[in-house]
Amino acid sequence: MKTIIKFFLILLLMGGCTGKMQENYIMTVKGPVEANKTGIWLIHEHILVDFIDADSITPGRYNRSEVINKALPFLRSVKELGCKTFVECTPQYLGRDIEILRALSDSTGMNILANTGFYGANNNRYIPSSVMSLSPEQMAEIWTGEWEKGIGGTGIKPGFIKISVDPGPLSDFHSKLVKAAAMTHLKTGLIIASHTGPAVPAFQEIGILKEYGVDPSALIWVHASGEKDYSKIAEAAKQGTWISIDNLNDNNVQEVIDILQYLKEAGLLGKVLVSHDAGYYDPSKEDGGSFRPFTTLFEKLIPELKLKGFSDSEIKQLIEKNPVEAFVVKIRKVKH
Repeated sequence: MKTIIKFFLILLLMGGCTGKMQENYIMTVKGPVEANKTGIWLIHEHILVDFIDADSITPGRYNRSEVINKALPFLRSVKELGCKTFVECTPQYLGRDIEILRALSDSTGMNILANTGFYGANNNRYIPSSVMSLSPEQMAEIWTGEWEKGIGGTGIKPGFIKISVDPGPLSDFHSKLVKAAAMTHLKTGLIIASHTGPAVPAFQEIGILKEYGVDPSALIWVHASGEKDYSKIAEAAKQGTWISIDNLNDNNVQEVIDILQYLKEAGLLGKVLVSHDAGYYDPSKEDGGSFRPFTTLFEKLIPELKLKGFSDSEIKQLIEKNPVEAFVVKIRKVKH
């Protein structure tokens, strides 16, 4: 009986027999979750990253149980601090392992989001040779297929699109990644998180999305703090782009506060996301290497923001409201 009830609840959430998802949900490794039940977020973190070249990566390079046992205490720590939803940003060919994420979600009760997409930064080191010749349409077909059928036979769907480009002007291949992401977004409604850094490639990405009729609000400018001219960050936010300040650590809290203060004074706090880009198990190192905790936001940043005059509602906007609006599954087209 419980199984039947659960089945009908999932059907209700996904829109019943129409096959259409209801609005205001995010997609986790355990399935769709209503947006108003996601709580506090960490929007850019890692559990496992394998830096071996893409053509050499295999799941056999690590033991899944060891990775889970290493990561589990760190996830439980942030859950105790109030985190309910965790975005895992490791893409395919760089260590994405859906089974590990599902096991961690089962063990912690946290919402965990996985991704689809390819990582082009570092001069395409993490792109297999078989992918380099693909057209944007072919890449979009692969990513859309993971949304429609699940990832690697697991049935687990991605919660966002993760791509990556190098800091300078977009190469031809990186332009293809952005075009593929635009096409995938229009078919799936998944937000595009692009490892970008400086403003030059960021504004090129925005331009490509607009060419495909995709609104800039479908883009998360990952590592936006790599751009030191805050006015350019603000310009992108004014167009609707999500600004991800995701390099938070114990040594740069004041730098992060400076960026947040600037965007607050510009009236743009509603377009900002905050996280650590922390973790992670590295198969090339003994016992997975050093695992950086996900706690600086809770233990240092939030107390300092309060001392700097940020209200409880502004902090809630950064870690609860904004992430929901960014990651909710919704097609965002340019408004004419």
